[in-house]
Order: sequence, then structure tokens, then C-alpha cells
Amino acid sequence: MQIYVPVLLLIGFVALNAVVIILASSLITRARPTPVKQEAYESGMPPLGDARERFSVKFYMVAMLFIIFDIETVFMIPWGVAYQRLSCVAPLTTTGLCPAGQLSFFGLGEMLVFMLILVIGFIYVWKKGALQWD
Repeated sequence: MQIYVPVLLLIGFVALNAVVIILASSLITRARPTPVKQEAYESGMPPLGDARERFSVKFYMVAMLFIIFDIETVFMIPWGVAYQRLSCVAPLTTTGLCPAGQLSFFGLGEMLVFMLILVIGFIYVWKKGALQWD
């Protein structure tokens, strides 16, 4: 339980700090609303059109595909960290190197299979026309 005390103290400090800043902000400042201040700010440009404009389904398809492929590429990071251990038949030496003549294709092979599945999925999505923005 004692190992969690610093983490709990940090969480408590952050929560208390957030409450103090919000209370101080509401107590110190005065609200002076004007029509200009109440207007939406769009990077210095006057807002055009309705905020509830409908988007094409293609927009959401591309967004979901981007997220899916982005998450799948994040899975390559743990593989890269463990690549040397995955590609060595014998245990690694004390220096972290694979003994001579003990390399295998397993570490590279499993990532090639994973990437092949990604490429097949990408080609399927491409052929279906989900990436067309017309």
C-alpha cells in the first residue's frame, strides 16, 4: 500500500489544484458578455453556415479506416522492442545479443504475416471505393 502513496498524493494535488484554479477564476473575474464575445471564434475567420451541417458518409468511412490502420501500426512498436528476442532460437547472452548462428525467421516472419493481412485489408477497402472522396 505504501508504494501507492506518491501516486495518490499526486492525484490529490492535481484535483485540488484544478478546483482551486476554477474557484479563483470564478471569484476574481467579472463576466462582461458582449455580442462580439459571445460569437463563435473560427481561427480569425467569420463563421460560415450552420454548425450542424451534415457530412457525407465517406468522411466517416475514411476517418474510421484511418483510426483502424493507425492502431494496427501501433502494434508494430512492441514487436520492434521484442524483435531480437523473437528472432533468436537460443536465450540472449548477458550483453543482450543473440549467439552466432542462432538467428531464426520467426520474428520477421510473424510481422510479415501481420503486414500482409494489413495490405490485403487495405486493397479490399481500396477496391470497394471507401477511399474515394467524390
